[in-house]
Amino acid sequence: MGPARDDADTADRATPVEVFFDVVFVLTITQLAHLLEDHLDWTGLGSTVLILGLLWYLYSGYAWLTNHVPPRRPARKLLLFGGMAGFLLTAVAIPDAFTGSGLLFGIGYLVVVTVHLTLFSQSTARAGVRRLAPYNLGAALLVLAAGLLSGPAVYALWAAAVFVQTALPYLLPGHSWLGVAASFRIVPTHFVERHGLLVIVALGETVVTIGMGAPLNHLTPSTAGAIVLALALPAALWWTYFTEAGAGEAILDRAEPGARSRLSARVYILSHFVLLLGIIATATGLHATVAHPDAPTGWPAALALSGGVALFLVGIADIRRVVHHGRPASRLVTAALVLVTVPIAPTSTPPCTWSS
Repeated sequence: MGPARDDADTADRATPVEVFFDVVFVLTITQLAHLLEDHLDWTGLGSTVLILGLLWYLYSGYAWLTNHVPPRRPARKLLLFGGMAGFLLTAVAIPDAFTGSGLLFGIGYLVVVTVHLTLFSQSTARAGVRRLAPYNLGAALLVLAAGLLSGPAVYALWAAAVFVQTALPYLLPGHSWLGVAASFRIVPTHFVERHGLLVIVALGETVVTIGMGAPLNHLTPSTAGAIVLALALPAALWWTYFTEAGAGEAILDRAEPGARSRLSARVYILSHFVLLLGIIATATGLHATVAHPDAPTGWPAALALSGGVALFLVGIADIRRVVHHGRPASRLVTAALVLVTVPIAPTSTPPCTWSS
């Protein structure tokens, strides 16, 4: 008699606890949008990229994890809740991660890494996990050390952590992505659905941003129009993303296991990083626009709004290029046209802070 369904290490569909996990993680997206809005300059953008780069890599690691170790058993669900707690601590610490709350962020991140390694050690991908574990733990310790310091050293340690975790494992001799990927198995149905659910929740947070920014004490026809148009934008991003999802799943389903892992990493780690960065910037620009619909948008907010949509489209174009579906050029042309709208912001707005 075969093993019980709960014991089968085979993912099929995303489980409710994984959806809950995504809801917790998306607080990161909300916090980063607030961070960028509060520091709408190149320094704020750099901070956003560093934080998202670190957290997105580990979120992706959890998506690969539940592809291997479906959280059906109570013990696995409880460990996954531990990972959620770690992500929640990092999200809470994001606004001052480089100044006052870096230690809290580092503690939360160490929890995220430890839970991830603990759960993955129960899978058939233990060999690959052992090769990546020192880099993940090293990155966590670098972030933890940054929380004890101040000044330029903090940014240097963060940049080192991102490099150690995302690039160094695949640059060293004998540690190519091909070798690491051979240890992992991807179930396309689960993998595509999991990332699609995250994108939906992230776009949902963008809608929340619209509602929170609406000036209820000064409702006018232009305010109502701005709210409706603001909703149309994430709806269009949703439509664009899910136009590609079915083709991506079909490509992964037909690919050989090794190629499937490489494609999954390329599309769902790198391309989706660009997508999410675009969603964050779009949410920032939308909040500024809806909060003051009768006033000029201003150059920083206009750059965030149009640049965010353009980044999202660049991510879509990259997906099309990698999976050989559709014409990437059409999305890139659309992204360029979106950027052309930036100068519509009146020149009478406050001076642009987006300077090098």
